[in-house]
Amino acid sequence: MTITLAFRNLFHDRVRLAVTLIGILFAIVLIAVQLGLYLGARQIIASTIDHASGDVWIMAYGNKNFEEAQPINQRARFVALSTPGVASVVPMISSFVDWKKPDGGTANIVLVGSDVQDGGLAPWNIVEGDVGVLGTRDAVIIDKSYLEDLGVQGVGESAQINGSRVRVAGLTDGIRSFTTTPFVFTTLSRARTLLGLAPDQITYALVNLQTGASAETVSKALQVRLPNEQVMTKAEFRNRSLNHWMLATGAGVALIGGAILGLIVGTVIVAQTLYSSTKDHLNEFATLRALGSSTGYIHKVILAQAALSAALGYVLGMIISLTIIYVTESMALPLPIVMTPGLAALLFGLTLFMCAISAIAAISKVTRIDPAMVFSR
Repeated sequence: MTITLAFRNLFHDRVRLAVTLIGILFAIVLIAVQLGLYLGARQIIASTIDHASGDVWIMAYGNKNFEEAQPINQRARFVALSTPGVASVVPMISSFVDWKKPDGGTANIVLVGSDVQDGGLAPWNIVEGDVGVLGTRDAVIIDKSYLEDLGVQGVGESAQINGSRVRVAGLTDGIRSFTTTPFVFTTLSRARTLLGLAPDQITYALVNLQTGASAETVSKALQVRLPNEQVMTKAEFRNRSLNHWMLATGAGVALIGGAILGLIVGTVIVAQTLYSSTKDHLNEFATLRALGSSTGYIHKVILAQAALSAALGYVLGMIISLTIIYVTESMALPLPIVMTPGLAALLFGLTLFMCAISAIAAISKVTRIDPAMVFSR
């Protein structure tokens, strides 16, 4: 009976119901897009670190993210190799550099140098060519989403990095940068040559541990032995990169702020609608009170009405959100919108919370009903 009464109250005024659902789905879509962009940004920022080997990373002091690395001496690699618990150490280079397009323009890129056979950081999601092509002369691999930005048409095209010729030998799909600066993959020695680094210079030493070794323990031991470099576990460096791009730049705060704004707007719209609906049915609620219905029962009716609104609004909002995500994926935008089961569950919880909070105003109005008012009509 509670659900039936709530259902009839909800659908009695179709226009008011439409306004309620629009408010809910607007909030859901805004929250889904903002949090989806937040998750997408985190995924992109951490993608290179996640795909790279190395339980412990050795780098220059003050290195805040993967892209902005400073050179260190390769001596750190040999020191690490003699440390208990270390199985192998893979050198890698990552640095910003200018890419000269065939038509004469320039673009900023992040050049990543790593030897695939060493297991450092190899390009993934390859759709044309394979990682083996990096062993050929002047070869680089880029992501197909940056072809236009780099002024090339595809595999076989040539460009220049620091005055040296490079040739696109393979393409990946989905390796994007949070800064929209394209990643360009090549071998360690070629990257060193293109960047003009000395033969003993690298930017990262990726430490792979022996079975059973603790990353935290080895990291502390390496830091003692390498006081001039900074040593971090993979998780620590990942978190530092995320904090730098998402918090220090304000990007993450803006996205979360937009989600909170959507929640507030949706709550206000639903609260106003539920309050108005309850006010229009005060006589009916007074009649129920006069017939002996408890305050708790009437509260259940209002909460059931809010829950029905939440369920309907959630379904419609998720349909629109998933449509937006599908469209953006087909457009291959630089910053993807990510939807996960966890985010979908969070959205449903937020929708129920939003509608429950909205019902408080209506409940407070009903609580003050005098049952005697029904006899004065």
